[in-house]
Amino acid sequence: MILLGAIVNALAIFVGGLLGLIFTFIPETIKDSIMKIQALVIMTLGIQMVVGAEAIIVTLLSLIIGTIIGEVVQLESLLNRFGHWMEIKLGDKHSGNLSQGFVSGTLVFIVGAMAIVGGLDAGLRGSNDVLYTKSMMDFFIAIVMTTTYGLGVIISGVPAFIYISIIILSAQGIAVVVPDDILQQVIFQVSATGGVILLAIGMNMMNITKMRVGNMIPAIFVGMIMVYIINII
Repeated sequence: MILLGAIVNALAIFVGGLLGLIFTFIPETIKDSIMKIQALVIMTLGIQMVVGAEAIIVTLLSLIIGTIIGEVVQLESLLNRFGHWMEIKLGDKHSGNLSQGFVSGTLVFIVGAMAIVGGLDAGLRGSNDVLYTKSMMDFFIAIVMTTTYGLGVIISGVPAFIYISIIILSAQGIAVVVPDDILQQVIFQVSATGGVILLAIGMNMMNITKMRVGNMIPAIFVGMIMVYIINII
């Protein structure tokens, strides 16, 4: 089953999120400490992803261009409105947090090289090992995030499933069009750009900044396109 890895990943987020809802009785002081620890771990992952960046100029330009696109179309505002709509429909008791949980959860679960590498590996070689490892990580992240953000984190499993599924289904076509050496550079660039976004998410969770991280999402795809164009010129 070609989409098995994507399904397992989505289920890991759903199940972890449901357990997080059960654990909402955890005292606020403990949840705050756990959330800050999680923020530190997310920032650490972001730093690890950025450290390996070789084309830092491309990363900078992709973030600038991508964020401008996000600001112009008001992507985070659109995501927040969708989250608020879901909040009303589902009657989330964590009022006001669903949209934030949806945006933050979506970014945490889709940003990073594992989603790209795992999707490509599943699509090209039929191996889901990377996606299974990612699913285990996402399971524990979903538990902790849901104790604070509620249903929004669980709902973010849907775009995560769609994102990975698209990568898997597109993998064979990508391999035909993009040479292996360029493909590796694209993956590295996605990792670097995603690392910066993870840093922003972590700093928001620590209340250090209030960056509109949802508007940074296009930067991931801008970076992919820029690397491809640079290599074919």
